Amino acid sequence: MGESKLRQRLKTVKDRIRKVAESCGRDPGSVRLVAVSKTMPADRVREAIASGVTILGENYIQEAREKIAELSEHPVSWHFIGHLQTNKSKYAVKLFDLIHSVDSLRLARELNKQAGKINKVQEILIQVNLSEEASKSGTSSGELKELATEISQLEHIAVKGLMTMPPFFDEPERAKPFFSELRRLRNQVGAAAIPNLGMDELSMGMTGDFEVAIQEGATLVRIGTAIFGQRM
Repeated sequence: MGESKLRQRLKTVKDRIRKVAESCGRDPGSVRLVAVSKTMPADRVREAIASGVTILGENYIQEAREKIAELSEHPVSWHFIGHLQTNKSKYAVKLFDLIHSVDSLRLARELNKQAGKINKVQEILIQVNLSEEASKSGTSSGELKELATEISQLEHIAVKGLMTMPPFFDEPERAKPFFSELRRLRNQVGAAAIPNLGMDELSMGMTGDFEVAIQEGATLVRIGTAIFGQRM
């Protein structure tokens, strides 16, 4: 796969983001693309950066550590989007600008502790498991406000919004109620005006359903396959 192929795919994705944003009256600049680079070798990621990618999403700490070190000369933002084990927190705060997948007070407290050691305020999103699937991480919608309130009191954590992963559907429209519900929860928690709590970001939508997610208010879409092709 030559550079032109990846560049073309990226351009297509950006065009689709722009079109759907404009069609529902949103500024296309309000939707940021997180290129999911998990399992992709550093040279492919470098090619993506050269093609205009500015935010990269990784799922595994060990893989990300090696890649980020190899690509350290590039001024890109790295986001962690996978399930984060508490014992990997010390690496996560050193590597990532935004962690999308904080799903418990225990994890948030450990991130707070490790971020404090390096004088950092770690930006995070709270992951909500709206589908209530056992295979997915995330707090429940019923526990979200209490969790957000607890996390907001942590000195070295800055909550920026919410993240979710709906069930997999062949028809993107079927994911719509999950995206709509995350937006409703964001608005509800935001309306509570909890001190030190930001609710600007909605991380939702992937290759198969990002256009529907944008219609429902996504500010961060996590797209891998549509940019890099099928994973090996």
